[in-house]
Amino acid sequence: MATLGLSEQDKKAIADFRRDVVEPSQSKLVLIDFWAEWCGPCRQLSPVIEKIAAEYADRGVMLVKINVDENRFISSQFRVQSIPTVYAFFQGQPVADLTQARTEGQYRQMLDQLLAQLPIQSEASQQAQDMAPLIAMGEDVLAAGDNERAYSVFAQLADMAPDNAEVMGGLIRTLVALGQLDEAEQLLDSLPADVTKDSHVERGRAAIALARSATPGVETGPLEARIAADPDDHEARFELSAARMANGDRDGAADALLASIERDRSWEDGKARNQLLQLFEVVGLEDPWVSNQRRRLSAILFA
Repeated sequence: MATLGLSEQDKKAIADFRRDVVEPSQSKLVLIDFWAEWCGPCRQLSPVIEKIAAEYADRGVMLVKINVDENRFISSQFRVQSIPTVYAFFQGQPVADLTQARTEGQYRQMLDQLLAQLPIQSEASQQAQDMAPLIAMGEDVLAAGDNERAYSVFAQLADMAPDNAEVMGGLIRTLVALGQLDEAEQLLDSLPADVTKDSHVERGRAAIALARSATPGVETGPLEARIAADPDDHEARFELSAARMANGDRDGAADALLASIERDRSWEDGKARNQLLQLFEVVGLEDPWVSNQRRRLSAILFA
């Protein structure tokens, strides 16, 4: 905004706008709410937009309210014809008109779309960047079988970010690896509903279910003898898979389940296949081992 020929009042309005909106918008998404004391719809909107702005603050969203009666020059620059009028501002430019939004759901939908498209700097994104290598270290330690150390890593991360689904999922799987299934279930039950829906926490849930189905210390010899005597003894194959999983032999567990699927994929409504998919989820769907086993499963299903 040019200032040549403007009054001192208008110059101050521009300076305030630059300080309150333009400068913060270089790294944040600034919502500008044009309003007035006498505006009934403005009073109805205020608690909604203030709540949403507070909810999205850690994602880099902030709210600036501009009273049109006290800031006529700024309002005229934006050609505000009616109020409430709400704009989203980023890097010194308006990027969206949010005026039509009235409900929390509408604002969330619009903000989620904007935040997915814009390089907003936020506390949440910065924390995620800082924690990523620590989470990776915890996963590496857990995969290596150092369960006590993995627990130490994930427990410390959980103290730092108790609502981080990836961290809580890792902590749940670590508790399962330590044999502390009750503690793992208590932790799962204590998480907020939105966190429990995350794929990382679902992976922890699958680990609990898989561990509950496995009985440690079961001798595999008798089960193998039953299968040798009757190759269609699918219950024995299922129990053998569980025993091998309890012994940490995921290759052997997968072999037993795949053999069962190959002989009768419909046994007990696909029980063996469901168990195998659960094993995949626990190991991690991006894991190369899972990719290899998926190919073996596809070869059986589509043969």
